[in-house]
Amino acid sequence: MSVTAPVPGERAGGVGLRAATLGDIPALVAIERASFSDPWDTRAFVSLLSAAASHVQVATEQERVVGYAALVLAADEAELANLAVADAARGRGVGRQLLSWAMARARDAGASAMYLEVRESNTVARALYGSAGFDEIGRRRRYYRDPDEDALVMCWRPGSDGRGAHADGPA
Repeated sequence: MSVTAPVPGERAGGVGLRAATLGDIPALVAIERASFSDPWDTRAFVSLLSAAASHVQVATEQERVVGYAALVLAADEAELANLAVADAARGRGVGRQLLSWAMARARDAGASAMYLEVRESNTVARALYGSAGFDEIGRRRRYYRDPDEDALVMCWRPGSDGRGAHADGPA
């Protein structure tokens, strides 16, 4: 079964997607702090939302932000800078929906590849990315802090696995 790439405002299972705004920053920071041991701060989100190459999408449920994905486009490449889902919304496909949006956005922008880093111990995220067609291509030693841990570098190439060439996004 494939998941159709959502469009901003589309509702699937009660969750909608839309572009993030500066007003979303308190919710983004709260999700970030609950999700990561070395979280981005308010300034990082302000900078991200102000950069022309950055695209941040939020998942909302009953008008409350429950997740976000941050994508950076440069030349013919994309980087999934971050993806996080609030604890209460995990396990319901919100992360997959946000990843699907990021992949569709990268593909539509003409990216030949999309990269991300993920903690080696984050088996749930690694499984999500792997199921969407991302391949492990490298390792960044001691990339993360609190605790120190390697990052696995993963890459997805639109059209390389049969998924990227279609509007279906990750399976």
